[in-house]
Amino acid sequence: MSTHAYIKLVPASRQKTVTLEEVKKLLDSYQEMTKKTGEQLGWEYKEAAFPYEIMEVNNENGSWLYLKGKNGRYQAIFIGVGQTQPNETEASSFIQITLPNGATHGDKGKANEFCKFLAKKLEGELHLFNGRIMYFYKR
Repeated sequence: MSTHAYIKLVPASRQKTVTLEEVKKLLDSYQEMTKKTGEQLGWEYKEAAFPYEIMEVNNENGSWLYLKGKNGRYQAIFIGVGQTQPNETEASSFIQITLPNGATHGDKGKANEFCKFLAKKLEGELHLFNGRIMYFYKR
């Protein structure tokens, strides 16, 4: 059974909405950051820190990012963006990270890393796979 984590953008977040392209740019910056860390350490840390190939999928159900594992230890992670239904105040954007059936423990660990990175950059509210909530915005 697939599991999901969510990063919700709240009124105190750095921005109110997020697009799939912005998420892709944040993942690119994560890869660049780990590449620089690897250069400082003298080994190929980027390949260990981000063992995925990013592919954008578009179909009748919408668009999302498909992170396809480059080796047998990692399978796949799906990332999509959306809007909650508007209530009395306003609608809010969110990022959904999905671990599909067949995802490995390595995928879950990497997905947790990516969730925390994205939530910290966007100053959002992170709802983890295990149901716990982490707050990365000023309260």
